[in-house]
Amino acid sequence: MGEWRKCYLDVILVPLGLMMSMGYHIWLWNRVRTQPFTTVIGTNSHGRRFWVSAIIKDNEKKNILAVQTLRNTIMGSTLMATTSILLCSGLAAVISSTYSIKKPLNDAVYGAHGEFMVALKYVTLLVLFLFSFVCHSLSIRFINQVNFLINCPPTETPIGSGGVTAEYVAELLERGFALNTAGNRLFYSAVPILLWIFGPVLVFLCSGTMVSVLYNLDLVLIPDKLGKHSGGEIRGNGNCTHCLSV
Repeated sequence: MGEWRKCYLDVILVPLGLMMSMGYHIWLWNRVRTQPFTTVIGTNSHGRRFWVSAIIKDNEKKNILAVQTLRNTIMGSTLMATTSILLCSGLAAVISSTYSIKKPLNDAVYGAHGEFMVALKYVTLLVLFLFSFVCHSLSIRFINQVNFLINCPPTETPIGSGGVTAEYVAELLERGFALNTAGNRLFYSAVPILLWIFGPVLVFLCSGTMVSVLYNLDLVLIPDKLGKHSGGEIRGNGNCTHCLSV
């Protein structure tokens, strides 16, 4: 009974916070598929495909612009991948350390703070940062391929026959950005877990705040006639089969 009193907040609030975040991203994924132009992800995906077509059509004048733009994107993914793997290394050092880091926090933590719970918190953080690193690394791989192929002369040969078309290059770019988005979202989801070190209440509050902030950033706000903003009045034409998914 005493153990339950210590961990009941963790059992209730932490899963609620995680389900809140997962539920939002499932809803966002469905929104991107069904109404892509009401979301920033769907709108940007559509714009990138136009950008690839424009670069390939006028490659002699825009080849340097394409390389510089892709290089900046690779630098951003490289920074996130480096940050993630450094945090993984630090967490691995903390987990393997003989010093019990929970001792200075015992009086400040609400909820369970036994050996198992402390280990669970750090291992969860380690897994999130590790998967974020993998996503960003794969994103760099795809965007590097686009960096080479976008300057190739366009061909009319079908993709399955070895041709490099604008559609193929755009598809590679979308895969790179999809992985970049997934890596960023995994990195963001580590923030509530990091606050779990100081108690489960902060996990729930941080998850709710993060969902609210991401909702306002992920939807396209369209000013209406009354001067207000709406994020759900525009509907896409059909399903967005090529848009990013998160």
